Amino acid sequence: MADQKSVLDAESGKEDLGANVAQYENAPITEAEKALRWKQDKRIVPLSAGIYFLCYLDRSNIGNAKIMNASTGDDLMTQTGMTNFQYTISLMIFLVAYGLFEVPSNILLKKLRPSRWIAFLMFSWGALTMGLGGVHSYASVTVVRFLLGVFEAGLFPGLVYYLTFWYKTEERSIRVAFILASATLAGAFGGAIAYGIGHMNRAGGLSAWRWLFILEGIPSCLSALLVWFLLPDYPEDAKWLTTKERDLAVQRLHVEGSKGQDKAMSWEDAKATLVDWRLWGHYIVYFGISTPFSSLSLFTPSITAGLGYTDLRAQLMTVPPYAVAYVIQILASWSADHFNARGLHSAALATIGAIGFLASAALPPDAYASRYGCLIVAASGAFACIPPLLGWLSSNIFSTASVGLAIALNIGLGGAPGQIVGVWIYKADEAGRGYPTGHWTNAALLFMVAVGCVGLRVYYGWRNRGILGAGGGSGEVRVFKY
Repeated sequence: MADQKSVLDAESGKEDLGANVAQYENAPITEAEKALRWKQDKRIVPLSAGIYFLCYLDRSNIGNAKIMNASTGDDLMTQTGMTNFQYTISLMIFLVAYGLFEVPSNILLKKLRPSRWIAFLMFSWGALTMGLGGVHSYASVTVVRFLLGVFEAGLFPGLVYYLTFWYKTEERSIRVAFILASATLAGAFGGAIAYGIGHMNRAGGLSAWRWLFILEGIPSCLSALLVWFLLPDYPEDAKWLTTKERDLAVQRLHVEGSKGQDKAMSWEDAKATLVDWRLWGHYIVYFGISTPFSSLSLFTPSITAGLGYTDLRAQLMTVPPYAVAYVIQILASWSADHFNARGLHSAALATIGAIGFLASAALPPDAYASRYGCLIVAASGAFACIPPLLGWLSSNIFSTASVGLAIALNIGLGGAPGQIVGVWIYKADEAGRGYPTGHWTNAALLFMVAVGCVGLRVYYGWRNRGILGAGGGSGEVRVFKY
């Protein structure tokens, strides 16, 4: 695998790719590159963020449907006859599918072209979301949620992989942040949308939660057509770039980006990626961050309902935590890229999130205002930790095939199991006690993330000292990013 080969060659004192890589990576960006990057940003980032916004909205709206108009018996739980245990199973089954289909989806994204594959996924999950508006039993909810997981599985790892075809390593975290931050934006808008749709209860003979699924699934289906035609695939064949711009786009990613014309993944690539133990360190860290991400995504309406807010008011109070997290996510990711310190930024943010959960667990259950403030702190730290982690992983894998597999494994083997844990820790019978199990679990896992990030940062520093020493100080070697 190119990842392993480049490092081994460096440690033997050989030149990496026959070029002065360190000088290339540290060269100041030219005005032509800035103009090209801005042109790419205008085409790629808003569209990618919009896609993930719709994905997250369709994934997490079941949390709003659970409590919507519960006081009148017009909520999802009452009308489908589901118990809290069955509801949790329906959340978990989505994540089982989500974990199983990450890797196949990233392989198909490269084989079938990003625009075609992502458009297909969008239309499919949009149609399934609308289908949730017609369910009448626990069984039907579970089946549709499983299928929803199948088609949503490939989107986020696919988008992170997709960015490696267009951007250098130090440019990715902030762009991943804009995409991932659309999830926090969707969380904020989701609460506001649910508040509005909640007033449509029994309109046309349908309960409001059914309208919620139907109305939020339609935009994904319609937007799939736009993605099919507007999402660019690779710089090599981008007709909206001039010939000079295409050449520059390819040249500047010669060392550290994925290539649209590279061969598909071989068994040798897969084997080398699977046995690279340092990547498993990243997967373990991502497991730790995925549990708070999942639990907040699905249970924030329930958590706010446990803070003294009821019915539609509880939906509305989910907006501020997500809105603050959105701003923190963008600022922290810019800083992580700017200072080339993704590991330490992730460690600091995980610690902040852990403190928020820890304080929320320790405070008395009726300290509503204080615990609501802790929820905002916890959400900000937990959500903002993720983009630098993903940028850090992708910047330390150096072949097209391997980066796609590693990103998918990171989210499939680390993220999906972590999210499955997240669906179990906020127990309905603990609402009156302030959900202590959920808060303590998330605090512990975020502290684990912080320790893991510091450990990986120390390890990469140690490896780089050995690599540069073996290279004789010439600078003609590739080093790990921090």
